[in-house]
Amino acid sequence: MARRCRLRPSGRCPRHSGDTNADDRNILAGARVATRLPAQDLDRARRFYSEKLGLDPVDERPGGLLYRCAGADFVVFQSTGASPGTFTQMALEVDDIETVVSELKRRGVVFEEVDVPGLRTTNGIAEIEGNYPSKGARGERGAWFRDSEGNLLGVGELVF
Repeated sequence: MARRCRLRPSGRCPRHSGDTNADDRNILAGARVATRLPAQDLDRARRFYSEKLGLDPVDERPGGLLYRCAGADFVVFQSTGASPGTFTQMALEVDDIETVVSELKRRGVVFEEVDVPGLRTTNGIAEIEGNYPSKGARGERGAWFRDSEGNLLGVGELVF
């Protein structure tokens, strides 16, 4: 049985007329973001996240590990595909980037050194001014590293 359109006061069906209202446009505004990071070797990834980042899964199922940081979740999942690692796939906001970078380096995490027009790292940390909207901040300090699977992860501290 075909579904009938619910007509607007204009007599038009919003699903078929191209019309949208605020609820239609914001259909995903209440959704939670769920980051997914591929891993060719899930055991290797688990060791990296535990030993290097100090994170242990809060749940696991065959083929996937669920992590939680300050109420936000991300999943590392078994995949035959490789991450291109050419862009930041997940970023973690921290209050003191120098302390975090220093501690992660102590644990063996290798940070990317970047030197391109408009972005240069010093000791693994870049000053990013007005690059993109950052929650009312005037900029951000950022650092990037790869996990055991080649995923490019970022650490950022907002600068007000």
